[in-house]
Amino acid sequence: MMKIDRVSMTFNQGTPDENQALNNVSLDVHDGDFVTVIGSNGAGKTTLYNAIAGTYTPTEGRIFIRDIDVTRTPEFKRSRYIGRIFQNPLLGTAGKMSLEDNMVICHKKGYKSLKISLNNKLREYFRSRLRELDMGLENRLKDNVELFSGGQRQALTLLMAVLSEPAILLLDEHTAALDPRNAEIVMNLTEKFAKEYKLTVMMITHNMQHALQYGNRLLMMDSGQIVLDIDSEEKSQLTIDGVVQRFRDIKKKELANDQLLLHV
Repeated sequence: MMKIDRVSMTFNQGTPDENQALNNVSLDVHDGDFVTVIGSNGAGKTTLYNAIAGTYTPTEGRIFIRDIDVTRTPEFKRSRYIGRIFQNPLLGTAGKMSLEDNMVICHKKGYKSLKISLNNKLREYFRSRLRELDMGLENRLKDNVELFSGGQRQALTLLMAVLSEPAILLLDEHTAALDPRNAEIVMNLTEKFAKEYKLTVMMITHNMQHALQYGNRLLMMDSGQIVLDIDSEEKSQLTIDGVVQRFRDIKKKELANDQLLLHV
């Protein structure tokens, strides 16, 4: 599904502020993988996502998606087959537009023509998909999305991303800004959709328990490198303390981020 080949990313190259955010990163993500990604702040997680999505062009290395070299493909073109959900639940939807208009925009993704008429058949299709969220949104097609709660908007963003049939779905701490109840709802939906639609997912999280509980593979990043890559069989037997010890053994230092150390 995706191959990252020796990718490095250096900001402000050749200046006193030079910062190497990614350092010779290589990674193969297989079709249907659900990869959780952890690491301290500044480890390079979001920079890696930005390189995959096309927000940044790597200083070195190449990125392939479905065997196509997309290293220099513009972000707007990659968005046709890369879904991305951010921490802020307001970023994935247009608040001043109605729910059905948001769904139409999602439905147009991947079509060459934007002339898709909103009719009763399409509205019923939207209702049937919205019922999967179990939030009553199927009865609020005419309401502006800004009237919805943060949890409802993030669940809606997730559904819209899934319906666009992405080659890969990037989740960037997509439950971190939600209260515990809504975070649990969105995580349950994430797991449900990943299984039902056979999605390829990469999920950044600061919740170590989520990193171990969800998905079939775990990556840990530090100083712009992948320092741990744990597959499903080993991952299922790991504990939080075990991950921390593996990090200490490899890096010969303590894990710097207190959030990752919380046993939650």
